[in-house]
Amino acid sequence: MQTGRHHLPDKSIIQDVSHKLARSGLSTTCQISVLCQHGAVTLSGTVQFDHQRRTALAAARSASGVRSVSDNMRLLPSVKDRFPVKRQAGSL
Repeated sequence: MQTGRHHLPDKSIIQDVSHKLARSGLSTTCQISVLCQHGAVTLSGTVQFDHQRRTALAAARSASGVRSVSDNMRLLPSVKDRFPVKRQAGSL
């Protein structure tokens, strides 16, 4: 993240963050939106795994002009939590 006085337009920062997210190897199951106001970036949306959240945050922090990054991403429940296996009567 930059700490100097050099300020890039928010639109340029959003483009750079979006580019870095696309190149970071996050799967298509991630739905991440990027907002920026005066260099303060907010990531929102959903990720499937915590490592994807960390990757997205690192990618955003590495973009030019970023002063801070806020994490508003939600972690999706695991597949087993979303689709629990129904047990048949008499089975353990």
